[in-house]
Amino acid sequence: MKDVVFVTGNQKKAEYLANLIGHPIEHVNVDLKEIQSLDLKEVVNHKLYQAYTKVNRPVLVEDVSLEFTALGRLPGTLIKWFLEELSAEGLCRLLDGKERTAIARCVFGYYDGHTETYFEGSMNGTIAEHPSGEKGYGWDSVFIPEGYSGTRAELSKEDDQKTYLRIKPIDNVRDFLNAD
Repeated sequence: MKDVVFVTGNQKKAEYLANLIGHPIEHVNVDLKEIQSLDLKEVVNHKLYQAYTKVNRPVLVEDVSLEFTALGRLPGTLIKWFLEELSAEGLCRLLDGKERTAIARCVFGYYDGHTETYFEGSMNGTIAEHPSGEKGYGWDSVFIPEGYSGTRAELSKEDDQKTYLRIKPIDNVRDFLNAD
């Protein structure tokens, strides 16, 4: 497995990633400044170079966005701030009288000082009329994945993992890290 440090402020995310790729992965919590951009890959690229500069070793970072079709690319990469400011219910209210379709996206980025590699995943869905469910975190209580009738926060453990792996390109990350 490639020597890599997963830079994230979320220990549970690091543990979950290690479990899904089938290998322990070193985790470092480094304060990274996020640029304000609706381009998810641009946000990840900026985080990659910051993380590499601070850790001085090959790094893996990731970020997510949740785009409401009716609002263009918003909230997009700013979803964390929209959620903090408006709450999950407020996110649902943003789409009252509008189309409720959405796209959840994730980009992982790897940088070793010479080469940068990106892994992208996404899943279509809709935004619930009201938040529902107790599981998950972040916007899981408002996002209904395509093919499901409930939010990610209401899904069984099996369906949660299926949808998680569609949004997050874990298989591609694992294959890349295991390649020589």
